[in-house]
Amino acid sequence: MNQYNISSDAKVTLVNSYVRSVYNWMAIGLSVTGFIAFYVSTSQSMINMIFGNSAILIMLIIAELGLVFYLSGMINKIQASTATNLFLLYSALNGITLSSIFLVYTRTSIFNTFFICAATFGAFSLYGWTTKKDLTSLGGFFMMGLFGIIIASVVNMFMRSSQLNMMISYIGVFVFVGLTAYDTQKIKDMAVTQPGNLDAAVLRKASIIGALTLYLDFINLFLMLLRIFGNSRE
Repeated sequence: MNQYNISSDAKVTLVNSYVRSVYNWMAIGLSVTGFIAFYVSTSQSMINMIFGNSAILIMLIIAELGLVFYLSGMINKIQASTATNLFLLYSALNGITLSSIFLVYTRTSIFNTFFICAATFGAFSLYGWTTKKDLTSLGGFFMMGLFGIIIASVVNMFMRSSQLNMMISYIGVFVFVGLTAYDTQKIKDMAVTQPGNLDAAVLRKASIIGALTLYLDFINLFLMLLRIFGNSRE
């Protein structure tokens, strides 16, 4: 079955199934991350083990980066179940490292920022889905902005400038809302133009990659907003 001999109703069904799967897996990933982050933050022994030993924290960060690159590069060669398990593992590891936000910010400001992020993400994801404007060229612009944020963040690790940190946060919000719209449009285009090629296994793997992309947009947008709206525990 391919996109040329599949019926219109079947196309709609496949597109809807794919889109639901992407957002469902994204929601599952965020739920795993949130649960793990909160749980770790309530265990003093785990806090001491993770954040009291820089080697463990570095290993966790390297493992997270490795999982993202492996999933993105090997998605067509691994089984759907493997891709799913790796995504869930990444979400859990990210929850461990993100538990640090509960040590820095008040729980109220974290939860409030989460809802602000969810509303902002939803609005720009909807824009990316409904707009007739091609966002491809803007995608490159926002990716350049992302690299700029990474470089500026590394530099600020040595400068420790609160002004630069806030500037990075505001620019980061702009970049990640743009990437949210851009990535949503990419997922929509993939769903609309290639629905006939999505059998169960391919659909699951495509859904996992789409979920991972939007998950990263959401998490990074959340962290940027938290820097702006978060209230320190001190």
